[in-house]
Amino acid sequence: MLAKGSQLVLRPHTIVEVDKVTVQTKILAESIICIALSAVLNLIKVFALPQGGSITAASMIPILWLALRRGTRIGVMAGVVFGLVVLVTEPYVFHPVQVLLDYPAAFGALGLAGVFRKVPLAGVGVGTVGRFLAHFASGIIFFASFAPAGMNPVVYSAIYNGSYMLVEFVVSAVIIYIIAKRGLIEIYR
Repeated sequence: MLAKGSQLVLRPHTIVEVDKVTVQTKILAESIICIALSAVLNLIKVFALPQGGSITAASMIPILWLALRRGTRIGVMAGVVFGLVVLVTEPYVFHPVQVLLDYPAAFGALGLAGVFRKVPLAGVGVGTVGRFLAHFASGIIFFASFAPAGMNPVVYSAIYNGSYMLVEFVVSAVIIYIIAKRGLIEIYR
């Protein structure tokens, strides 16, 4: 109860703090939904390779969309979590460093799409190339023994990882192009 003659003072920062919490909660909810959707789409394999890597039902799209919508930091964090979910659901473990390269680093790199928020197709390209480079390095370092006799491990890794990543890039680029054209990156922001 206020004493006689005293005034109730509302501080403007109170509203800002409530809005900040609301926005952070919305971003967290979007991130969780995108990670879950990517995980489900990742389970739908169009084509799978023997030492890991596959063409999926556009599983990179939700993470790329989130990065383009919310920025690099949110995109990378969501990508890392998605990579850990893939590790738990479909592990292909050869070496601890390989696990870091093929899961959190590779999928986290998808979040680099957020660097090019104004040019979504460039963002898709950067995110996909980042993921490819992590798998490529892992292939050279840890999977060289799978290369056919006489084949350079660098060439083998490029062909092996490029075969599915190129298809994933094309599918993702087409879908993100459609999403961007329809203004769905900024929807309900």
